[in-house]
Amino acid sequence: MEDNQSRDKREKNMDKVTEAENMMINTITETMDLYGVTPSVGRLFGMMYFKHQPITLDEMKEELGMSKPSMSTSVRKLQDINIVQKVWQKGSRKDSFVAEKNFFNYFSEFFGSKWEREVNMFLVSIRKAQKQLDEVIKDSETDETLRGRAIMDYQQLEEAKQYYNWLDRLTKLTKTGEIFDYLPVKEKQD
Repeated sequence: MEDNQSRDKREKNMDKVTEAENMMINTITETMDLYGVTPSVGRLFGMMYFKHQPITLDEMKEELGMSKPSMSTSVRKLQDINIVQKVWQKGSRKDSFVAEKNFFNYFSEFFGSKWEREVNMFLVSIRKAQKQLDEVIKDSETDETLRGRAIMDYQQLEEAKQYYNWLDRLTKLTKTGEIFDYLPVKEKQD
């Protein structure tokens, strides 16, 4: 009798753990979706986050019901933002992977990479646009209405450049972890 009660209790507790993990996997999926990561990639990361040992592509495929090529592409996307790493497992010829468990590292890698890309795109575009605007402003044959528009655009881009230079500094602080010198991680709070 006690054996059955122990088994029932164990099953109920196992169900609670699975339910808690699934709740958090859904939250991770939705959160990553807010930042432009597809739900399938977000779900993969969430599932991997709760794996306490490396997992192969075949195991991922079985767990999520996705095709192996789709799984491989999703893992590569997570590797590109440095939140999943390939690991070696003794005795296995298959590639195994682990997810980043430290959300502070995850934050630094994920946002640092996205901000770095944004900064680079904008600063290059601003530089090119300002060069063209400057040519129009300095051209003696430009009519005053167009020159005025070009001057306003140029000045507006100067203000945007100020923001992107600031974001560039924030990105570097984030990617190096120095941001935590300015905004330290506080001890656990309830």
